[in-house]
Formats: sequence, structure tokens, C-alpha cells
Amino acid sequence: MGSVPVGRKKRADATDPQTFRSPTAVIVWWVWLLFAAANLVDLAVQGRDHLSLVAAAILALATGVAYVTAQRPRIVADSAGVTVVNPLRDHHIGWAGVTHVDLADLLRVHYQEQGRDKAIYSWAVHYSRRRKLAAETKARRTAAQASSGRRSSFGTFGLESYGTGRRDLGYGSAPASEATPSAEAEAERIARVLNEYATTARAETAWAAGTVEIAGAPPPADEIERAEDGVPDPRVAGWLEPLTSTWNRTALLALLIPALILLVVVLV
Repeated sequence: MGSVPVGRKKRADATDPQTFRSPTAVIVWWVWLLFAAANLVDLAVQGRDHLSLVAAAILALATGVAYVTAQRPRIVADSAGVTVVNPLRDHHIGWAGVTHVDLADLLRVHYQEQGRDKAIYSWAVHYSRRRKLAAETKARRTAAQASSGRRSSFGTFGLESYGTGRRDLGYGSAPASEATPSAEAEAERIARVLNEYATTARAETAWAAGTVEIAGAPPPADEIERAEDGVPDPRVAGWLEPLTSTWNRTALLALLIPALILLVVVLV
């Protein structure tokens, strides 16, 4: 029971954490930060009245909102479990406790609690079924038009079509819309990677516990058998970590301090 079949270790043995977040949100954060900094400098140089103080306080509060909504949200996957960083709260759960990961409007990490299925919603990964369907429809239409153009041209295998000046791309070429992955395709990739992590950890936990029942809740840590050399598998303890949810102090202060400053400036 102490050894694990070859091929199961690829995901669960990974030591380098993987971070998933929205590139658009990061760009928005840095653009806003530059905009706010420039305006604060301008207010510091030219502002001499009460209105300037109010404007500076509003900029500080808006920067705090941008920080918690654009800069903070992410998903961190490491060898022990997955951490979902949302605007104000951080959620961590071991891989063996994750039943599955799917996509609604947001990415959801499902887990079992007292026999009931619950989910953690991640603000870092957004998903739109409507945009996904529209992108697939556009790709099929583009492929159909390209296929129709190949059949009607003399340059079916990559030769130029006489009189039109166009060059057929030939078979095996993909439309331009398929070359660049959409946000929905990236969200699906992230969900697939997280599911692979969780499936591997559940399988190896069940193997260490001497059972193949991996669809339900993971076995308690004290029931995990020791390896053949008498040393418990150190990975299993991390996989069996229960869900912990904590408020992030930095995020709360990023909102509360500017809000209090704005309140004081307005009332004075």
C-alpha cells in the first residue's frame, strides 16, 4: 500500500504553485493605479481647497476598490491544495476534499460538507456560455466559408486563384479566430487543470487508505496507512486539509481606511 502506481504522480507531486488570474483585471489595475497616481500628484501640486481633499479621498477609496476587485482575485494551485483568493476572503482546501471543478458565470470549486455539495466561487475566472457559443458559431462559419472558397478556386492545394489575387491556405490551416484562445477557452483549461489535480490526489489518497472509494468524502487522516518503510506519506496530510475561509486584513484595510478618511473629510 505504500507505493503509488507510476503515472499518478504528475499532478500531485508538483511543487511549484500555479497561479491563475485574469490578465484583463491586471491591466485594469495598473491602468487605474497610474491614473490615480497622476491625479493625486496633480491635486497635491495645484489643489488648495476642500474640494481637492474630497477628490483625493475619493481617488484613494476607488483605488482600494480596484485593488480588492482587480488585483487580489486569483487561484493558487500547489501540491497540497487549492487557494481561492477573492476580493475580501481567502479559501483553502486540500485536493482530496475537492469533488470537482466546473464553470458557471464564475469558476466553482465543489466540496462536500456534512454530506451536502457546496461550492466556492472564484472571482478570478469568469465564463460566458453566450460568448462561447458565439465564438464557436463564428469559427464554424469562417471554416465553412474557407472550405467553400477552396472548392471554387483553382488553387485548392495552396496555389493562387487566377484573377482574384487570393492565396488559398490549403488543408490543415485554421481560421484566425481559432488561433487565439478566447477567455472562455482559457477558463475551460483552468477548470480542466484543477480537476486533474483533484482527481489525482483523491486517487492517491484512496490508494494510501487501501480503498477505491474516491467519489465521496476523503478518509480521515488517522485512517491513512503508513508506507512500507513506516513513514506516512507527507503529501496526504496536505490533501486532507479541510476548508478554511479567512477574511483578508489587507483587503479590509484597503477599503476601510480610505472610507474613513473620506467620511472625515466630508464632515469637516
